[in-house]
Amino acid sequence: MTKARILIIEDEADIREILEYALTREGFEVSTCAAGVAGLSEARRVMPQLVLLDLMLPGLDGLEICRRLKQDESTAGISVVMVTAKGDEADVVLGLGLGADDYIVKPFSPKEVVARVRAVLRRSATVIDRHDRQKTVVHGELTIDPSRHRVLVETREVPLTATEFRILHYLASKPGRVLSRDQILTAALGPNPMVLDRSVDVHVRSIRKKLDEKRDMIETVRGVGYRFCEA
Repeated sequence: MTKARILIIEDEADIREILEYALTREGFEVSTCAAGVAGLSEARRVMPQLVLLDLMLPGLDGLEICRRLKQDESTAGISVVMVTAKGDEADVVLGLGLGADDYIVKPFSPKEVVARVRAVLRRSATVIDRHDRQKTVVHGELTIDPSRHRVLVETREVPLTATEFRILHYLASKPGRVLSRDQILTAALGPNPMVLDRSVDVHVRSIRKKLDEKRDMIETVRGVGYRFCEA
């Protein structure tokens, strides 16, 4: 099962190492940065699902990093959990007002951090999925309309099953992103689906066949999953 990517931006080496160890032990893919500017650049590069963000950082403080992430459409969906030694309520309110999802006050236990991270990721996935499921997606001659449960290639209607429709809509909603079979299954069938992840391959083959000349819009990424390509 593919785990979420977590970026830790923390200038205190001992805290950074504790967080990295705790999250890696839980199976998350973890990267770290020790300074604000480098952390913002790394967030834009790796596009993690969640950033653990210290507020007091050299170069660029955590509040400004949060502000920039949330104002940029390409990174606005990244969840942010503030990690701070400050107990000042004003800092917490300001951070949450900028779009942070949660905060943790030092000192903390690694188990608490892991629990908070999991909770934020669950909430984020639910909100994003609910919003994305309602969006009509258009890529060139391909139109996917959830409100009418219709897929059109120009004027030709593509007859998809309910599961096929959800898989295609999910992929097309995230063009260019490599999505694991587990992510695709969860989006199409909900958490803990009682099916094998390889069943995604069967559905994708069927979708490609029905898309006909547009079949290459779904690209296989060997050993990982699938990616929707606009070209």
